[in-house]
Amino acid sequence: MTDDSPLDPALLSRIDTSKPHQARVWNYWLGGKDNYPVDRQLAEKLRDVYPGMEDIARHTRVFLGRAVRHLAGEAGIRQFLDIGTGLPTVDHTHEVAQRVDPASRVVYVDNDPLVLVHARALLASDPRGACDYIEADVREPDTILEFASKTLDFSRPTALMLLGVMGTIFDDDEACALVRHLMDALPSGSYLVFEDGTNTVKPEAAAEAERLRDKGEVYEYRLRTPAEIARFFDGLELVDPGIVSVSRWQLESDVFGLPPEVDAFCGVGRKP
Repeated sequence: MTDDSPLDPALLSRIDTSKPHQARVWNYWLGGKDNYPVDRQLAEKLRDVYPGMEDIARHTRVFLGRAVRHLAGEAGIRQFLDIGTGLPTVDHTHEVAQRVDPASRVVYVDNDPLVLVHARALLASDPRGACDYIEADVREPDTILEFASKTLDFSRPTALMLLGVMGTIFDDDEACALVRHLMDALPSGSYLVFEDGTNTVKPEAAAEAERLRDKGEVYEYRLRTPAEIARFFDGLELVDPGIVSVSRWQLESDVFGLPPEVDAFCGVGRKP
């Protein structure tokens, strides 16, 4: 896969600009330019229903950086499998990890061809480490593991990163089974880094967003409670501070007090 041209015509021809895509909507909220009118229209509609979506997007991005720094630093993790990576922006997983250890290895997975095009063009690994990019869906765990194993050594502890992904799987049992399938392939000492949208901080706005979803006016995404998110960590050892809003996970400074909660909760768990 890494042998393909960054501007592979086959990939470019499959980019659908007629329907919004979650990765491109989030790119818009983060201030990026890799989105289309249909994505911007949906992003504005969701923002009208749920003010503060940009805050959720930014806090989620900051959480990614804090989690990767913790794992690459204190936990000594050198391998990362990032599923649902989204469009490249500042401080992507491999950039944060390779600042700690340039030999860190990262595999990115997304189901949007545009993400793959930009990843190949923009995400350059330190030559002492490695990056690879897979076009796949989280519903295809065996495909992901097969291709990721060409870059990652699954006999060594690995961080599985699922940020804003499992909301696309509505059934709780199916979603948890997919995460277990992926974690079962990783050895003791591996970690799960998980984040998803919730419906507890602004329940009325969340209910309206889900009403629009059920009418087919926004993309399909399941908001969960923090307790439902905790299920994904069954059998794992949660890292402090446990399941919290992304705005409050391992704050690097609390001199100004705790920031307000946002409706996306997260956690990091270690496989015993």
